[in-house]
Amino acid sequence: MDDRSCRTVKALYEKHSAAFEQLRPTNLVEKAWLDRFITNIKPEGHILDIGCGNATPIAEYLLSQGFSVTGVDSSPSMITRCKAKFPQQAWLIADMRELNLGIKFDGILAWDSFFHLPRADQRQMFRIFSAHAQAGAALMFNTGTSDGEAIGKFEGEPLYHASLAPDEYTLLMQNSGFQVIQQIVEDPQCGGRTVWLAGTNP
Repeated sequence: MDDRSCRTVKALYEKHSAAFEQLRPTNLVEKAWLDRFITNIKPEGHILDIGCGNATPIAEYLLSQGFSVTGVDSSPSMITRCKAKFPQQAWLIADMRELNLGIKFDGILAWDSFFHLPRADQRQMFRIFSAHAQAGAALMFNTGTSDGEAIGKFEGEPLYHASLAPDEYTLLMQNSGFQVIQQIVEDPQCGGRTVWLAGTNP
């Protein structure tokens, strides 16, 4: 796979940030999973949303349920929109692979974002997840179904995706202090996403 493909993901989302806001579905097909996620987080807990986009609909829903959110995205334009919508929350321009916030969260979410990383970077992310997780924290992310790379399209341009094998995700989580709570492959109730929900020990 051409390494340039994965390096262009950040630039692509910044270039088409306005289109992304218009095209991103807001009917919250993810609601059932988000509800499972927050069931494993203490009331009014603090959630780290990695790859928060424009904050709608995911962060917006979490805020409506009484949680506070720190959102991280590599796109300055998207973070600007987040700040305009929800100025009371923390919104940071950052590459998820370089996160070192010095804060531990009650929930960590990497929804429709984690799978844009190359496989080697995905492996390293579990160390970052662990460093930002409180005891008893929940972690949720989505992936592909098997080990490999793929190129999709966004606004007519190539968009990189990658995935590890399911057994490797399970092992990486175990080695980082997380235990799988639930995992569904290509959930038909969630747009065909493959979703992982895990938690740390209390």
